[in-house]
Formats: sequence, C-alpha cells, structure tokens
Amino acid sequence: MRKYESAIRKNVVWWVDEIKSVDILVGIPCYNCEDSIGFVVEQVARGLAEYFPDHTAAIFISDGGSLDDTRENAYQAKIPENILRRVTIYRGFPGKGTSFRAVFELAIMLKVKAIAVFDADLRSITPEWVKFIVEPILDGSAGFVAPYYRRHKFDGTITNQIVYPMTRALYGVDIRQPIGGDFGFCPELAAYFVKEDVWDTDVARFGIDIWMTTCAVNEGFKVVQTYLGTKIHGAKDPASDLGPMFRQVVSTVFYLMGKYERNWDRDNPFQAIQVNNKIDEEPKLEAISVSMNDLYEEFVEGYRQFRPMYDEILNDNNLARLDEIYNSWVENKEAEFDSELWSKILYDFAYIYQQWQRNKRRLVDIITPLYFGRVKSYCQQVMNMTSDEAEEVVQEQAKVFEQNKSYLLKRFDIWDE
Repeated sequence: MRKYESAIRKNVVWWVDEIKSVDILVGIPCYNCEDSIGFVVEQVARGLAEYFPDHTAAIFISDGGSLDDTRENAYQAKIPENILRRVTIYRGFPGKGTSFRAVFELAIMLKVKAIAVFDADLRSITPEWVKFIVEPILDGSAGFVAPYYRRHKFDGTITNQIVYPMTRALYGVDIRQPIGGDFGFCPELAAYFVKEDVWDTDVARFGIDIWMTTCAVNEGFKVVQTYLGTKIHGAKDPASDLGPMFRQVVSTVFYLMGKYERNWDRDNPFQAIQVNNKIDEEPKLEAISVSMNDLYEEFVEGYRQFRPMYDEILNDNNLARLDEIYNSWVENKEAEFDSELWSKILYDFAYIYQQWQRNKRRLVDIITPLYFGRVKSYCQQVMNMTSDEAEEVVQEQAKVFEQNKSYLLKRFDIWDE
C-alpha cells in the first residue's frame, strides 16, 4: 500500500486557506457509523456553542471511506451556524490512527489552542463532555485529558484485563481508561504525534489510543482524567471475535514497552492521576451479554492448537498451571484462571516480544485464547456482582500486576535484588 506523506486531502487544505485558524478543533473518526454519527456531531456542536461562545471552533469528521450514509448524516446534523464543519475521507492506511493523524495535521495547520476527539458510536455523549474534555487544555492546566467513565462490568475487557493493569504497573500512573477513545490534548502534543514515524504500523489502526496516552505520560505532558459519567456505545460481547483490534492494541502496548523501557525499568513512585468534575445525573448502564460457552471454546481450542508455541514462550511454572486449567476445563471442572497467573503470562509474552525475530503479529495472535480464558474466569467471578462491585475486582487485579512487576524485571535481567 502506498505510504502517504499526509493524511489530509487537498480539499481540506483549500478549506484551511479560507478559514485561516480556529481556537478549538474537535475530531470525530468514523467508519460506517450512520446510526450514531449525527447525534455525536450535534452534541459536540452544542457543547462548543454553549461552553465556549467566545472561541472559534470547528468539527472535523475524519472518515475511513464509509460504505453507508455516515458522511451524509454527518453533514445533515443540525449545528449552530457559528460552528464550522468539515467532512472528508482521510488519506493513508485504513484505520482509526490514520483518521487521528488527519486531525493532528489539521490542528497544526489551523493553529488551534485545544484539540479534542470523540468516538462516533457514542450514545451517552452530552454537550458537557466537550466542556470537560476541552477546558483543561484551554486553561493550561493539562496537556492531555483522558476520559473516566462508569462502564458495564462486561464492557472494555481489553482495557480491564490488559491495557489498564499493564499501563499502571509499567509507568506508575493510574489512568483508568487509557484506550477510552475520547481525549483532549494541546497543540504541542499534536505536533509531537505528527512527527513520529509510526503511520505504517498498528498505531495507524486501533493502536492509536494507547499510543497517545503512553506517549503523553512518558514525554512529560501533564495528564489529567475527566469524569464523563456513564459510557454507552456500540459495545460487543467480550466473546466476540476481536481479531485485528486485539492484535493491534496488544502489539502497540508491547512496542511501547521497548520505546519507554527507560521509564518502566525502575521502581517508579505510584501516581494517582487527578480526576476532574462530578456529574449529578447520568444514564443507567446498559446490560451487555456474554457467551460463556464461546469463551470456553475459544480458550480450549486455541490452547490445544498453540500448546507447542506456549512451550517456547512461557515460564515452566506458568505453563504447568495453564495445563492444569486446560485439563480441568475439558473435564468440566471449575479451575480458576486467576490474575496472578494472567499477569505473569502477559509479562512472559512482553519479554519474548522484545526478542522475537519471527512474525510478531503471529506471536500476539497466540495470546488470544489465553485472553479468552482469563475473561471467562473474570466473568464468572463478577457474574452476580454489580458493575461497581466488579470495578473493585479490576482494581485488585491491577495491584497484582504491580506486585508482580519484579517478575517482569527479572525476566529482562534488570532487577536489582
């Protein structure tokens, strides 16, 4: 595939020549979101008009070539006359990251003061979300704003089981939703993003969110979290085929470990990241179903297929415990795939990833059955809990990852006894 020097099309450059500059730019990456895009555009526009009336603002819908009416619905959404809008198809590798790249480039061209991005499948977004995301950037109290939501206990399993505990343990920062999708950032950070040579990697796809968050933390930008209330969006059954998204996110986490080893290879003091604002009323969480049988089958079949590979990668004790779990499940017994084992398995893979000379995507693919196994055990554990009670389980798991960081450092031979 051709590697483009820019994700911006010429018609957008001409638009910039006309409007010159704006204070606030909101980007909305999208692909086949015809049912939700109009609502998101309208809510964003209301937020800009209501909370930032003294600032010029534009909404940029960065589309991946939708085959439905996403672009048409984005144009038809009713917005105040003083809010600018542009809908375009970005150029470059297909993926959310390339869509964001177009936003970064446009922000620089328009000399903006603050940038925000929101996912196109949101159904709980309100005008206040724009205020909460943009305000810390405009007033200079933050360089990067991460979202903080209430989510259903079965929503965000990649976040809960991998990205959150890994990020917290590695870099010593408690950012609850590092791949939340709805962020604010300063123009200096956008300029940093643009110059990085990552736009033909998984960062150009679903790896973008964790890449942005991790770079902001490690490049010295002030990071805050902002509470947005309940997140309701196009959530999926955790047992669904996550395929490319899983691979791209996990590969990016491992890649960033190598990039920022200087920051995780020491005993970082833990940082509780500030959470801004409160919301008095918010919608109720929507139930998300989960197929326990599908999770079981994904684990058992995948484990049987990849068992010889696990023998190359995993610590002997971890592999022996996995064998016990597999045999127990095949015999319809209920052995727990606990967070202690899960954290060490991910650390095993993280270590091997840095040394691996073969296909690294294939390496990440073979984590997937183990991920399904861990998700099954987590879902069983929290099945009769409320989502708030399940959050305590997620927090306890994050502490286990922190406690086992010494295991990771020993694997890398950088642990000082």
